[in-house]
Amino acid sequence: MEQLQRLSARLDWISASVGKAAAWLSIPIIAVVVIDVVTRRFLTLGSVTLQELEWHLHAVLFLFCAAYAYIDDTHVRVDIFRARLGKVHQAWIELIGAVLFLTPYSIVMVILGWQFVIDSYLLNEVSDAPGGLPYRFVIKSALPIGFMLLTMQGVSTAVKQFLILKGHVAKGEADVR
Repeated sequence: MEQLQRLSARLDWISASVGKAAAWLSIPIIAVVVIDVVTRRFLTLGSVTLQELEWHLHAVLFLFCAAYAYIDDTHVRVDIFRARLGKVHQAWIELIGAVLFLTPYSIVMVILGWQFVIDSYLLNEVSDAPGGLPYRFVIKSALPIGFMLLTMQGVSTAVKQFLILKGHVAKGEADVR
């Protein structure tokens, strides 16, 4: 059981480390949005590059922070019934969700996402818009990386719920927060 606890703590640490680092992208996102709005609104200059950079940064922020949000159970969920249940029933719901839905879906997205990146790289894909960003494979690589992190967090969550159901409390959870 201790090995499972260490595995879960290690996966949480990876997700938290990447999530905390990626959260810093909110600062350049704010700067890019402000510059884009000011130049577009007051200087009547439009920049496709700035607009594409905005959605690229947003995508990386979301994809790299999703697993981190799952650690603290701060991800988006419809929690009408689960909140009223006891800890054991909640653990069963989380375990089933992680094993049957989150982890398999994330694995499929990783597999398909890498082919998406490879195709983009081989085609030397660039933005269709004039003045858009080149090297489209770079932003597309965020998709399988983000889902790889989510897969790892699904495994960690499944392990934690299993340990809860077996009467063990996972150590190291507080270390990553």
